[in-house]
Formats: sequence, structure tokens, C-alpha cells
Amino acid sequence: MSHPSDSALAELTQALAANAERYDRSACFPQDNFDLLHRHGLLAFTVPRALGGAGADLASARRVIGAVGKGDPATALILVMQYLQHFRLQDEARWPEHLRQRVARDAVQHGALINALRVEPALGTPARGGLPATVARRTAEGWRLSGRKIYSTGSHGLSWYLVWGRSDDADPLVGGFLVHRDTPGITIVDDWDHLGMRATCSHEVRFDEVLIPLDHAVSVSPASAPKAELDGESLLWMAVLLPAVYDGVARAARDWLAGFLKHRAPSNLGAPLASLPRFQEVLGRIDTLLFANQSLLDAAASGQVAPQHAGQLKHLVSANAIQAVELAVEAAGNPGLSRRNPLERHYRDVLCSRIHTPQDDVVFGQVGRAALLEARG
Repeated sequence: MSHPSDSALAELTQALAANAERYDRSACFPQDNFDLLHRHGLLAFTVPRALGGAGADLASARRVIGAVGKGDPATALILVMQYLQHFRLQDEARWPEHLRQRVARDAVQHGALINALRVEPALGTPARGGLPATVARRTAEGWRLSGRKIYSTGSHGLSWYLVWGRSDDADPLVGGFLVHRDTPGITIVDDWDHLGMRATCSHEVRFDEVLIPLDHAVSVSPASAPKAELDGESLLWMAVLLPAVYDGVARAARDWLAGFLKHRAPSNLGAPLASLPRFQEVLGRIDTLLFANQSLLDAAASGQVAPQHAGQLKHLVSANAIQAVELAVEAAGNPGLSRRNPLERHYRDVLCSRIHTPQDDVVFGQVGRAALLEARG
């Protein structure tokens, strides 16, 4: 499925939605979802064509993530991380060529997943500054990596961990150390028990004297001369694909509500709820929020949004998605909060959009400071 059609994506949404409640309740890694995505060639969608992938651009990746997010957002979030890593992998000159090729071909042939493990118990999100407590010690046989990572999205399903750490040098090298999941000394602590996005398996991963070759310090820079983690294009990819997951959730909620309103006909009314202006207006509000999201995501995916607006884009699409699902829950009443219906799950899932970097205070602070600098002139 190099570039799937709308009908193929709609089928994919349906297949994933059929598993979503089961995975939400069990919080297990959604392996059969990824087997399905691999059969369709979608795990190597942003791997370059020269290496056997589809070489997808942002607009194409966004279509797939939206469809997957509408079916099962936990699967979509893990897929976003896969797309982000592979989209920039071949341009990352610090990686040795043989490792770039190996990770890419592993995705193409075996559906191998990769994600960056960054957040730590003591430090919190690296986006707010600070050095990692995860340390790679130089030894004669290679690096010995030790540390703990929390919120490790995809944990049990990942083949490759890109672990954010620092070396034990006087001027430490800081950045990504590549670790294969089969390396001895890795423990996954099943501690992810969240309100929503439960099947992302964002557990704690512990590394205890894990031995990796010296060339697996793949994207490190001296602490004295740090390199920005994301360039402008990467920021835009993240700002489009992450909220596209939650926009997909809001669209699933909208579809459920529309069906509920058309089929629910209270005896005292003698007609479906859809016949009442109040409910027509609610659905109109929801569709208007989703129209705003579509317009924003379309514009960004086609290169019409500058990278400095990435944070605002993430905030707006996420906030609209949350509001859309809130309106659906309010309109549905008790059935909207019943675990017998998917709307309750959509509500829990969509709220998780708030936790992703950059958080709202950072977004608004940056925008406000930029505006004031301009105003001084």
C-alpha cells in the first residue's frame, strides 16, 4: 500500500476500531494492529524508496495517521513515532551509514519499530532543559549504558530504542544511543496505567550496564556545543502528525454521535433526536471545529505554515479535538459516559493530547515573547 486510497484507509480504520476497546481494557501492546499495518507496507511508509519504503511526504503520512487515529489512537501514536524517526533518519549525518541502512531495512522487511526514549523520573521532559541521568560509560568493549526512561511509548513492541543519554567524558556527549531490544540488561517495568491511550504501553524501561558498540552513539553532540534536536521541518512534521492522532479520535466521536442521534428516538418525542434543532446545532459546532482542524492540517502539510507556528498548530488542533469530543459527550448524556459505548473511550483518549511536548504554557510563552520583541522595534 504505497499510497493508500481513501477507501483502503476507511477499511483500515474499521479494522483497527474493531480491536480498540479490547486493547483499551487490557492495555496490552496492539501487536495484531501492527501486523496489519506491516502487511500494508505502512510501517516503512516514511522510509525512502531507495531503501524499500514508500518515501511518503508529510501530507501522505498525515492521511494515514488520521485514519489510524480514528480507528485506534494508541496504535497511531506509536506509528507517529515510527514516521518521525524514519523521516529524518537518512539525513542524520551523525549516524553511521550501516546503522541507518540496518534500521531502515528492518522496518521494511520485518516491520521493526523504533522510538526515542527521552523522559526520566527525576528530570521530566527534556524539552524544558537539563542533562539526562542516563549515562554511557566508555569501556574497552564498548559503551555500558545505565539509566531509567519513563513514558516509553511502544515499549514492548519496539525493536530499537534511541536512548537519550550522556557519556562519562569531561565534556559529555549528549544525545541518542541506539540499543536493540535483544541486548542483555534491559527491563520493562509495566507501570503505564493511564486514563487514556492505554495500549501505547508507555512503560518505564530500565537499562543496567547495557553493552552497545561505540558507533551506536548515533546522534550525540558535546554538551559544550549542543545540536538542536529538531530542525524546522521536523518540528512541523511533529506538529501535524501528533495532533492528527487526536483529530482522528474527535472524528470517531463525531461519527458515533451522529449515529446515536439518528437512531435514538425517545417514546415521548416520537422521532429521532436528530430531528431536534438543539442536536443539529451541536453537530454543526463539532463539524465546524473539525473543519478548522482540517484547514489547519491541510495548510501545514502542504507547506503553508512556517515552522515558528508549529506549537500553535499543535495547540489549536488538540484543543479543537478536545472541545469536539466534550460537546459530543454533553449531547449524548449518560450513554456518552457508559463504557458500553466508544464515546467514553474517545473522551479519555482525546484528553491525552495535552501531555505532548510542547505544552501550552511553553507555546504561549514563546509566541508572547516573540510578539513583544517585535513590538519593541
